[in-house]
Amino acid sequence: MSPRIAIVLLAAGSGRRVGAEVNKVLLPLDGVPVLAHSLRTALTLENVHRIVVVVRPEDRDDVTAALAPYLGASPGQASQPEVWLVDGGAERHDSEARALHALRPGIQAGEVAVVAIHDAARPLASADLFRSVIGVAAEHGAAVPAVGTGRLSTRDGALAPANLVAVQTPQAFDAPALLAAYDAAAEEGFGGTDTAACLERYSTIAVRAVDGETTNLKVTFAEDLALAGQLLTPASG
Repeated sequence: MSPRIAIVLLAAGSGRRVGAEVNKVLLPLDGVPVLAHSLRTALTLENVHRIVVVVRPEDRDDVTAALAPYLGASPGQASQPEVWLVDGGAERHDSEARALHALRPGIQAGEVAVVAIHDAARPLASADLFRSVIGVAAEHGAAVPAVGTGRLSTRDGALAPANLVAVQTPQAFDAPALLAAYDAAAEEGFGGTDTAACLERYSTIAVRAVDGETTNLKVTFAEDLALAGQLLTPASG
């Protein structure tokens, strides 16, 4: 029997660096809000019990309106996972902790076995990438996607090490272990740079790497949004 999954979409950022007056995940990408691309992908996955979208409190109404057209079971689909909105915190770690707090009853009741956490500002992550990290996490406890950097130059002009990799999302984890790690982090006041950092600090689970996707870019600046649109063009044409 396949494990039941919860998907967390982190959307509590802003549009400052992308040059927008609104949250960047609300900007249009190929006629669809950036956030909606990740939601639509999550909705295609098997065995998803719940999707938690973490937002800034001031964005709740706008996010609700942006996602409404993509909710509701499709023809031939018996039902759709519940989609919850949860207010984010000041830092990424805080937003993740709040999402896990919302999922706590389901995790403790055994309804959720694996949690996948994804930056909604990465709208091009494929369903296959989600399945890959979820499958490895279900078997081994934790998985993150990684891609080679191509020996990018560092800030001082030197070449980065040949074996350096860039870690992406979605990242997936054993749900009870992840919840326990964030509980331990709260007791110590620890805040990790990403989800895997917290799990590694408070568990013995080894985080495994899977092949990431070179097209799985993060929308940070205006040119990233333009590039994402170009990457979508062949698929939508």
